[in-house]
Amino acid sequence: MRLLCLLASALLMGAAEPTKPNFVFVLIDDMGWGDFSCFGNQEAKTPNIDRLAAEGLRFTQFYSAAEVCTPSRAALMTGRYPVRSGMAHNQFRVLRAISTGGLPASEVTLAETLKSAGYATGIIGKWHLGVWANNLPQHHPLDHGFDFHFGLMHSNDMNPTPGNPPKANSLVAQDPAWWNAALYRGRELLEPRTDQTQLTKRYAEEAAKFIGANKDKPFFLYLPHTFPHTPLFASERFKGQSPRGIYGDVLAELDWNVGEVLKALKSNGVADNTLVFFTSDNGPWTLMGTETGGSAGLLKDGKGSTWEGGMRVPGIAWWPGKIKPGVTDNVATMLDLYPTVAKLAGAKAPTDRPMDGTDLSALLLEERAVDRGLFCYYRGERLFAARLGDWKIHFITQGSYGDPKAVTHEQPLLFNLARDPAEALEVSAQYPDVVRRLTEAVAEHRQGVVPVRSQLIDVVTK
Repeated sequence: MRLLCLLASALLMGAAEPTKPNFVFVLIDDMGWGDFSCFGNQEAKTPNIDRLAAEGLRFTQFYSAAEVCTPSRAALMTGRYPVRSGMAHNQFRVLRAISTGGLPASEVTLAETLKSAGYATGIIGKWHLGVWANNLPQHHPLDHGFDFHFGLMHSNDMNPTPGNPPKANSLVAQDPAWWNAALYRGRELLEPRTDQTQLTKRYAEEAAKFIGANKDKPFFLYLPHTFPHTPLFASERFKGQSPRGIYGDVLAELDWNVGEVLKALKSNGVADNTLVFFTSDNGPWTLMGTETGGSAGLLKDGKGSTWEGGMRVPGIAWWPGKIKPGVTDNVATMLDLYPTVAKLAGAKAPTDRPMDGTDLSALLLEERAVDRGLFCYYRGERLFAARLGDWKIHFITQGSYGDPKAVTHEQPLLFNLARDPAEALEVSAQYPDVVRRLTEAVAEHRQGVVPVRSQLIDVVTK
């Protein structure tokens, strides 16, 4: 009888549900494709991020789903083009400190999907999908699936102190007192003007605590950093240490933060059961110049643009023992992270609405190529360009953030990104059949998109 009981117990243990993986998303703000040594930058010193790339899968063709902050974060959280959720707009483009709009409650975030599957969920860093103020609790991360929150509600430059120096100068001169960057823990306002020189350090400390507190259950940690969005700040330990100036100092501290997160995963014994994905919300803010702006490497333009430099961003997937180290040129986007994570977690992604991502789990775990099909480059509510395979077509072009001039092309521009990632050689005349094929694919895509009224235009008048 005892033997039968032991056998039955062993069978039950063998049939038990396998341990669900943890997920950590590290999202850098305004980081360029060419900002790290693992992506070719000879001046950057980022050993921890380089280690992620060496031990994980580095994407050479990974894309944000938008060219500025708010819509890209909405896409990451919902797995949908932001035009579907009302988180895109041609004029304002991002939520401001006085905005009343935000991510609609009808959207189902990745945090909500994972929470329903038994995950602890936390966000540490910049939310930027709605301001929790003016009695608007519906826009708080705690109302969109997160159990824990610590960080800023919007970008660090959106509430300057009255009388501070002109913005163009204050983005270079470093004085935290010029900026009212409010720090929250959940719904509690901790500091109406936090010391931004300490933010990256505090994010690391909070991340380590979250990992330790949830090591015995599956968790999702979303770590959207404040920097290197300007104004830039680094702690005394890192300030003045980089030959690249303050931008390099900030990168070095962000790299240290990544190292601390990896250290926490290992010390808590969960590293081998955790998928870490590292990327950026959009391309570098090249308008800020070389002192405070990032680098897109060989790619054209930067933040605010649908040229490659505005939306092709660093992408690294790290999961020891699961993801084989290497480099992939498989096209992938932040839209794809939602269905991939839902699949790996055994969670149910929404089926009552169009989803725009493709499951990448076969690429990550089996090294099988995944064809994600058409990818559309939106700027606000307008579709500017699209990519299918190696080909990219531009219907409208416009320079980076702050450039008001948009040019509509009666004859669309065509580039072969496999041969010409810098988009320097326009070839539409040589490949009319490709132009026709991409134009038809875009027309089909448009038929399935019903734009939702933008949530970004509602602001409190003062």
